[in-house]
Amino acid sequence: MTAGKFITLEGVDGAGKSTHLEFVSDWLRQQGREVIVTREPGGTPLGETLRELLLHQHMDPDTELLLMFAARQEHLARLILPALARGAWVVSDRFTDASYAYQCGGRGIATERIAALETWVQRGFQPDLTLLFDVPPEVAQARRSAARAADRFEREADSFFSRVRHAYLDRAQAEPGRIRVLDARHSIAELQAEIGQQLQTLT
Repeated sequence: MTAGKFITLEGVDGAGKSTHLEFVSDWLRQQGREVIVTREPGGTPLGETLRELLLHQHMDPDTELLLMFAARQEHLARLILPALARGAWVVSDRFTDASYAYQCGGRGIATERIAALETWVQRGFQPDLTLLFDVPPEVAQARRSAARAADRFEREADSFFSRVRHAYLDRAQAEPGRIRVLDARHSIAELQAEIGQQLQTLT
């Protein structure tokens, strides 16, 4: 049996990536793929419990990082890796790039510490394709303001999201083969056309 592919969507809060999650999964299903849609933190019963703590409970940045990777370990072991092994394609709203962006770029945790956890938990496993929805901080902020009640990440200052954005773009520059940057200021139709082109490279 051919293993499935792992696709992740990334971007600052307010970039609009969640809007395109359904499009990605529908596009893949139209190609005859079994598709599992998931998110981080979350994706499993334990992961969803940890998500509630991470989004709403104040904590030390190191605690935040460790809980993110605890949820990720469970996510990989219980959902992502078994699904890929049986040939399903997994589409996730965020993965480890978000830890480098938010906990390293945003919180200032050293890259080496995150890399050590990544090596331990993932053992070299990486997404096959990452779609990075990039948008200027002021645009993202306006979108967040119009959305539902904000969690503790969404309430962070503009300077925090500026650091997160730059960390994402640094990741994309370092891994251009995996991370494809999309201008999230484009219309939904324009973005979906670009997304379809990127997905075509995997099928």
